[in-house]
Amino acid sequence: MPRIPASCQAAVGLACLALPVLVRAQADTTVRDSTAQALQSVRVTVTRDAARSPFELPFALSTAPLSARPAQRRLSVSDLLLGVPGVQVQDRANPSQDPRIAVRGFGARSAFGVRGVRVLRDGVPLSLPDGQTPIDWLDLETIDRIDVVRGTAAALYGNAAGGVLDVRSRAPAARPFAADARVWDGGGVQRANLTASGSRRDSTGTFRQAQWLGALTRTRGDGPRTWSRLDATSVFGRALATVGGTRLEVQGTVYDAPRAENPGALTAAELARDPRLPDSLNITRRSRKAVQQSQVALLAERTVGQGTVRGSLFTGTRALDNPLPFAIVEVDRRVVGGGLHGSWRLTPGAWPLRLGVGVDAQRQVDERYNFENCAEVLPTTPVTARCPVRGAEAGATRLEQQERAANVGGYGRLEVEAPHGVFASVALRYDQVQFRVRDRLVTATNPNDSGARTLGAYSPMLGLTWRAKPLWSLYANVSTAFETPTVTELTNQETGAAGLNATLEPQRTRTVEVGTQALLWGPLRVDAALFDATVRDELVPFDVPNQPGRRAFRNAGRTTRRGAETSVRAAWAWLETGTAYTWSRFRFARYVVGSTSFAGQPIPGVPEHYLQAFVTARRGSGFATAEVTAASRASANDAATVFGSGFASWTVRAGVVAPSGARVRIEPTLAIENLFDRRYASSLVINATRNRFFEPGLPRRVSFVTRLSWQ
Repeated sequence: MPRIPASCQAAVGLACLALPVLVRAQADTTVRDSTAQALQSVRVTVTRDAARSPFELPFALSTAPLSARPAQRRLSVSDLLLGVPGVQVQDRANPSQDPRIAVRGFGARSAFGVRGVRVLRDGVPLSLPDGQTPIDWLDLETIDRIDVVRGTAAALYGNAAGGVLDVRSRAPAARPFAADARVWDGGGVQRANLTASGSRRDSTGTFRQAQWLGALTRTRGDGPRTWSRLDATSVFGRALATVGGTRLEVQGTVYDAPRAENPGALTAAELARDPRLPDSLNITRRSRKAVQQSQVALLAERTVGQGTVRGSLFTGTRALDNPLPFAIVEVDRRVVGGGLHGSWRLTPGAWPLRLGVGVDAQRQVDERYNFENCAEVLPTTPVTARCPVRGAEAGATRLEQQERAANVGGYGRLEVEAPHGVFASVALRYDQVQFRVRDRLVTATNPNDSGARTLGAYSPMLGLTWRAKPLWSLYANVSTAFETPTVTELTNQETGAAGLNATLEPQRTRTVEVGTQALLWGPLRVDAALFDATVRDELVPFDVPNQPGRRAFRNAGRTTRRGAETSVRAAWAWLETGTAYTWSRFRFARYVVGSTSFAGQPIPGVPEHYLQAFVTARRGSGFATAEVTAASRASANDAATVFGSGFASWTVRAGVVAPSGARVRIEPTLAIENLFDRRYASSLVINATRNRFFEPGLPRRVSFVTRLSWQ
């Protein structure tokens, strides 16, 4: 077992404190039996099958332990994914940029949004056909759970499926009407949420049951850093009904953020002096973004014979105004897509078969404009070709083009249920992703850079599961991932030219994995996995010299990823605890830039040791929770000459939960984040220029949460 560095030892202690409790708890037969039954009944659909027990599936699967950690802040997805092994969320403390989500290192390179990880909500893709996922518009207040595939899953999901996050929405109340309000204040940001829902049974025979849920969330504040103001409003709604044996759902989201300021990254000296500092260039160039996004989806599910057929249609728009230090970027986006999936359990012989098939199609069209950023030019300065209008922030047009990405993919999966609890499966998917750029800024000195590229791949998977006991299984799989560059990565060329980068290739991954999961003595759940992955043409980001804030991408020849993931969770009536530890040894195997070889260097942005743990104790109507995230140091550049230091950050919360039978309930909570006020970089900007590698973790913050509910 690899040695855990000093920065993680304090966190290990949290898990050790719980061990005596685990031993003593075996005597409580009643609690043990009820907990085992609750855990055994868990079903997941993230593998695109019918709802299945994780003990039957050949994947590393986790469900984020949200219910075990009450009164989370829910300002960032990092608040929700704590305790999932193999998943690292770097909270950038930057309202203009999404947190960086990495699953086994996939996604660690992202400059904004999520890369390399497929994200869905209730089975509807939030990820775009080119593989990027903006999640600033995801309403975290309405999330009930997150199911995670912690490995390459292109055989089921296609492009950019180095991991999968399936976000499941909160269910409507079972009674005719219920409402709750939640108010949060801390770290210079305030949030208020109002959610109402209800259910109604039909007496006319038109439908079997109708349910609805609506939520309004308002977030605003100056933020914890200078130049980090956020002003955002989100509306989410869903309506469900079963009509004629078909379960139908309509859901929609509208998100409006007129201002989200970008404080940027810091140098090591600035981080040590004051993590609240901004990048001064981001202020002079007024770096920020304004976003308007909407999406509507229709979902249907019906039982057909011994199986289930599910379909979805969705469409959405996004308008982005994004002043950056090197340019002002404006994007108007339209997205449309859908999918049809079916799974059946057949019994043609002694060994039952499970068959799954599906097809996905999606298209996005972006109208993109880049203008010179003239924010620092004084109104009294004479006009120039770069800034032709005095006092205007947007200067001369640098780029005007239409960008299209379309993805079509289909898959088939066959599973055999052999005797003695053995499940053997094979899956194959083919994806084709088309990119087209139409250059609309063509002059005598600026040639037409229009172009097109088509990238495709077959993605196979083999899996084997042995359910040795009802509550213990072992599995192995050989799986693949196929990840194209995104539209932004293809068009952000180092030379500054428009059009598509003709030399940037998709990265391809093959993973071999073995693992086990078990329920022991009732309340104790154990999960462990070992994996070995080889990546060809890994996509690597770097800052373009002399163009602050502008990123380009190149391929590394070959990289290797070896890792181990373990998690332990336990739950009793009065105590819940969990620990997740990840060991990641990721290295460049073949990577040359110019005359420099980076072979043998660690892949930037991924710590070798990463540990998270939590304990929640309940007594009467009160609860207290302690959480810790600890990481070893991680390199910030390909040459491994700059490192972000290891750290351990603690959060504590304590509050009151009203009795479940009360009609009106008030639940106040007090929380302290970064309890010991450590200064550290929670996120790293890979291969940054100007030595600005470090995005700071936030100083100690005290926050107050109040929830008021009426039923």
